[in-house]
Amino acid sequence: MEAVLTNLSITPFLVMDVMEKANALAAQGRSVIHLEVGEPDFDTPACVRAAAARAMAEGKTHYTHSLGVPELREAICEHYLTTYGVRGIDPEQILVTAGSSPALLIAMACLAGTGDEIVLTDPYYACYPNFIRVLGASPRFVPTGGGDRFQLDPQKVARARNASTKALVINSPANPTGVCLDEDHLRGLCSLGLPIISDEIYHGLVYTGEQHTILEYTDDAVVINGFSKAYAMTGWRLGWAVFPKGLVRTAQKIQQNLMICAPSLAQWAGIAALTEADPEVKRMKRVFAQRRLVMLREMAAHGLNVEVEPDGAFYVLVNMAHVTGDSYRLAMDILDNTGVGVTPGIDFGPGSERYIRFSYANSEANIREGVSRVAGYVGSL
Repeated sequence: MEAVLTNLSITPFLVMDVMEKANALAAQGRSVIHLEVGEPDFDTPACVRAAAARAMAEGKTHYTHSLGVPELREAICEHYLTTYGVRGIDPEQILVTAGSSPALLIAMACLAGTGDEIVLTDPYYACYPNFIRVLGASPRFVPTGGGDRFQLDPQKVARARNASTKALVINSPANPTGVCLDEDHLRGLCSLGLPIISDEIYHGLVYTGEQHTILEYTDDAVVINGFSKAYAMTGWRLGWAVFPKGLVRTAQKIQQNLMICAPSLAQWAGIAALTEADPEVKRMKRVFAQRRLVMLREMAAHGLNVEVEPDGAFYVLVNMAHVTGDSYRLAMDILDNTGVGVTPGIDFGPGSERYIRFSYANSEANIREGVSRVAGYVGSL
């Protein structure tokens, strides 16, 4: 197995390396602040937990339909209607998965295989290229940067595609930048006629402007979403994908063979999340919005270089080119010297090698203290 993984060039998820080292330091008694992890620090809403308890008490602990519990799929369709005004999604187009990562892998497997290419932005979510390589396909990167607000230029995608290109992956709001693709760029990307996989896992956490699902502009797309971020349900492992009607049977067969179905109790909890948890979800969003402002203010006060302010998610990308060309070494040095966990930009591709990602999924007090410690250390270099 190790030889196979080596041949596939699977890279580690560096944020996990940082988090695990930070936890080890905390176990030794160090004062540690986690600004590396992209995980809400809130408990799952009470109505969601209660729904799971009811499902367990009622014996709903068996396999479900491989596409997912029908009631949950119906609630997801209603979500797209009420949130985005998107009509006509059939519950038979919904695949409920054990988190959004399996949904991404299944979507890519439906569209690409050995020798094919999938286009990605650089920077990108760290796991995308590894998903593609596991399938025997190759990622093709299109650079974005602070100069273009990390917006993916459709013309650059058009120039990058070739006969082997089978799909385009977009992520809005994006990890690691927190930037949303605007309407003009979304329309332009849809006009290319290339199947799109739209990772929308941070929807519900947009603080400036409006959020748009790709389904507002095209039917030739797979939309990925889930409950981990906006609903504070990371450990429940519950996500979904909306497939075009012509792909859903292929996706279902992959699910049947690899996962059978998503966890049953989590699915019943997901119904409550969509139908009952809105007040709590809005409260968490307000807290994140305030933390975003606090982090941006602290970074400005300490002279840290935020080229593009994030629109959503809970990340801020900071340019550290003046002190390093090795973001992994810098992140580890910051952790060793300050006790603050941050994520090296190289985790998200060569386009962010000289950057550090901060997460504001932590308290305002920890954000202030963590940014202060990091700025003090960086200023001493």
